[in-house]
Amino acid sequence: MLAGLGLRLRIFLLFAGVAAASCTVVAAALYFGYSRIPEAGAGSGFVLAGLLSVFGLLAISAAIWMLFDENVAKPVQQLSAAIRTRAHADVDAPIDLEGAKYLGDLAPAAYAVTGRLIDNTADAGELVADATAQLAAERAQLALLLTEIPVAIVLVSPAHKIMLYDGQAADVLGQVHVPRLGASIFDYFVEEEVRAAYNQLTETRTEIAVDVKGARGNLSFQVRLKKLSQSPGYMILIDETTTRIAPEARRPLIYDFDAAQHNSEKAIDQRSLQELSFVVFDTETTGLMPNKDEIVQIGAVRVVNGRIIPGETVDQLVNPGRRIPPASTKVHRITDEMVAEAPDAATAISDFHIFARDSVIVAHNAPFDMAFLHKYGHISGQVWDHPILDTVLLSAIVFGAEQEHTLDALCARLDIEIPQNLRHTALGDAQATAQALCKLLPILTSRSLDTFGKVTTQTRKYGRLLKDMN
Repeated sequence: MLAGLGLRLRIFLLFAGVAAASCTVVAAALYFGYSRIPEAGAGSGFVLAGLLSVFGLLAISAAIWMLFDENVAKPVQQLSAAIRTRAHADVDAPIDLEGAKYLGDLAPAAYAVTGRLIDNTADAGELVADATAQLAAERAQLALLLTEIPVAIVLVSPAHKIMLYDGQAADVLGQVHVPRLGASIFDYFVEEEVRAAYNQLTETRTEIAVDVKGARGNLSFQVRLKKLSQSPGYMILIDETTTRIAPEARRPLIYDFDAAQHNSEKAIDQRSLQELSFVVFDTETTGLMPNKDEIVQIGAVRVVNGRIIPGETVDQLVNPGRRIPPASTKVHRITDEMVAEAPDAATAISDFHIFARDSVIVAHNAPFDMAFLHKYGHISGQVWDHPILDTVLLSAIVFGAEQEHTLDALCARLDIEIPQNLRHTALGDAQATAQALCKLLPILTSRSLDTFGKVTTQTRKYGRLLKDMN
């Protein structure tokens, strides 16, 4: 009945009802107290009337709060989350018109406005798609031209951070470790040898040829360092004759020139979300008890500049050193035979520690997965002191703590589809979490939560969610 009335009239009736109920409670309390005067005296009667009035008004306040929370606060929170999701995450999120029916025309109006925004975004997206297609064609042409150059190419910033590498360079770097945009070149080549060559290059020459060892000391490479004439930094050219790369190999270009502009000297709390690099990971295990169970798989992807970087992934089976319970195999489909030749947990986690260097670690329900990393960190002497974000808590910030925050529920809200064959695989769940992160970041930024410190301050308000999940 109330839903058919105007919003202002409903609010007037609500407060009129509050006033009437309050007057009724006070009058009833006074009457009851007055009736007790002959038995208990005037003082006791007034005290009783006062107590009854207080408890009655508290009951009315609690009832009004429950009505507002259920019919105003929660719908407004859900409506704002849906609007921001539609506006900033490129998701056609549904708006619960029935749940917001007591907000008058607000929900239909928001639906209309965001619908128009989506239409305009789609029109703009077509123009962007045309421009992107042209850039992709030019990029493909550049990649084709690069195939004629029998070297692998890496562009490095003046701070010795990797800004670009091609497909053949990815193969070369991959012989040392998984290539990573924004990573230090010293993670792949011995620092002293590269610095010595770089110092010669900057002092007297525009190009220098040197032999350098891989950072792990088991490989040697003939490389040339070359100055860039139009921008700061330098180029490393790796001759194919000293590597195991094929000249006919594909040459996709992976790059992030903004990496050179990021100020890594800032305290992590002051750094913007846009300039951070994230390693999003997940584990599959023999069970749910980190103190007793073992890892059987690690999957991870990197997110730089708000996008997932293709090829910068970890998909590693791990030998747990014990039989995998059939109940666990039923979930993640990993068998004893599959992990028989895999590295042990200490080795796999040591490699992952390098992959996650200088990055913010992200996971869905991070305390569970981090417990395994800390467990082997104590054994191998590695310190897992990386900054951490948890997508469970980011989901609570955006959608409200009272919502469900499983990975499936979060992906459903953000229109992310997890292929059934990849669900409950470490890499599949890590990729889904990374997609969720990429859609959550612009929503957080739109709410002025644009630095790591601001976001983590908000996440602390929802820490109880993780305690309940674990």
